[in-house]
Amino acid sequence: MKRFFEMVPGILAWLTLIFMFLFSWLLPVWVSIFIILFDIYWVLKTVYLSLHLRATFAEMRSVMKVNWLARIREELPAGMAASGTVVAVAAAARPALEDLYHLVILPMYNEPHDVVRESFESLTHINYDKKKLLVVLALEDRAGADARATGERLAAEYGATFGKFLVTHHPADLPDEIPGKGSNEVWAGKQAMREIVEIPTATHPNGIPPERVLVSVFDIDTQVFPEYFSRLTYMFLKTENRLRAIYQPIPLFTNNVFEAPMLARVVAFSTTFWQMMQQSRPERLTSFSSQSIPLSTLLDIGWWDKTVVSEDSRIFWQGYFRYHSDFHVEPLFYPVAMDVNVAPKFWATMKNIYKQQRRWGWGCENIPYMLEGFRNDPQIPESKKRYWTFNSIEGFHSWATNSLIIFALGWLPLALGGRHFGHSVLSYNLPHITRFIVTLSMVGVASSAILSVMLLPKPPGGLRAKDYLIFVLQWALMPLTLTIFGAFPGLEAQTRLMLGGKWRLGFWVTPKGRYKEK
Repeated sequence: MKRFFEMVPGILAWLTLIFMFLFSWLLPVWVSIFIILFDIYWVLKTVYLSLHLRATFAEMRSVMKVNWLARIREELPAGMAASGTVVAVAAAARPALEDLYHLVILPMYNEPHDVVRESFESLTHINYDKKKLLVVLALEDRAGADARATGERLAAEYGATFGKFLVTHHPADLPDEIPGKGSNEVWAGKQAMREIVEIPTATHPNGIPPERVLVSVFDIDTQVFPEYFSRLTYMFLKTENRLRAIYQPIPLFTNNVFEAPMLARVVAFSTTFWQMMQQSRPERLTSFSSQSIPLSTLLDIGWWDKTVVSEDSRIFWQGYFRYHSDFHVEPLFYPVAMDVNVAPKFWATMKNIYKQQRRWGWGCENIPYMLEGFRNDPQIPESKKRYWTFNSIEGFHSWATNSLIIFALGWLPLALGGRHFGHSVLSYNLPHITRFIVTLSMVGVASSAILSVMLLPKPPGGLRAKDYLIFVLQWALMPLTLTIFGAFPGLEAQTRLMLGGKWRLGFWVTPKGRYKEK
């Protein structure tokens, strides 16, 4: 059954594309009507998502203005149940701010020192007690001597800054795991348990209680803003069922945005905007990339999955099934800054963007895991099973097919519908109608263009008027990015999952660096 579930996304995507051509030939009138209705649906969906985007943007800007450490001390005294109510054991007995620790795991492969140093430097500017940060730099042995040298250098530079600083070395080719971020995180987390959390201290004779530790896993290029840990702590203390949640920031791909070519910027901001839209729809939010989770929950779930590429989203489903759907992702409405995918040469950048999008598209491997979990867990309500099944499959299906439907069906009936259809009034008006409807959807694109400019960091030399104009006009590339860096890698990922065997994807490490395009 699992093998069939793996085939579902690819089968649905390819049947859609095959029928798109077949019906354009056999039923051009009906296809023409369908594409007009689909374009209208696309416009309405664009407007709907744009409203969520603007709502999240407004909330994020408001959240970033608050001193959350002061807010915790004012609003959340220790020892009270959340919201003053009697709640589950997982949520009762709110801990004191001083009792909480943050275990920060930064998995690293062979990234250069200047990239990694920026991430560590951001940790030194937080509005939080840095002695409550237990920092782990998780190295890969297979990365070689250069990575080890970087680890030693960073330990010398920042070892005394935090409560604890640990450098771990994940061995290569361990059994029952694939090379990738998940297996490195698990190795680092278990070593941190032995060498930091479980070590008796004067304050904690039996070690730090796991329910008092929040684990934040960041990609190595992730730079935190000053209030991140205070905001995270506030949300953790305020959430009723606090131990049954993952806490999700908004990824802003802005660290090196001024080094990136236009196509790379549009793709990066598109990913940010999708995550922002999801924050305003928490019922549909799953974990992505950088995230935070209580250590006790992580131990109960069984750590991250060491055998999958998309461990960052799989961990949500592990918790969802462990607690029979009593688990959710809590949106923080607070950002972390990450790198735009940039290489020294333009075409290398385009290639890397495609590979990165394909790896994210490989998140479709969670669909068979989800369906198998629903099949084996009678305690999950049927309504939740139907909701997640439809939204997950529809989301990946839309990723792989929607832009192809929009940009192909406007002309396919004209090309394949035959002479009789070609002389009809509908045939004549179809391109004009679809062009007009799709043009209306550009309102959402314009909104994205404006917000992308507002999210830009301040460069040292400032920006000129023509620079702002370029950052707005670059969104005219949106149709290109939706297809080449959206539909194609998404379709390839689903096809590989459908075929299985040697076609399955392994973990691909996105190259990172600091350089101007040459």
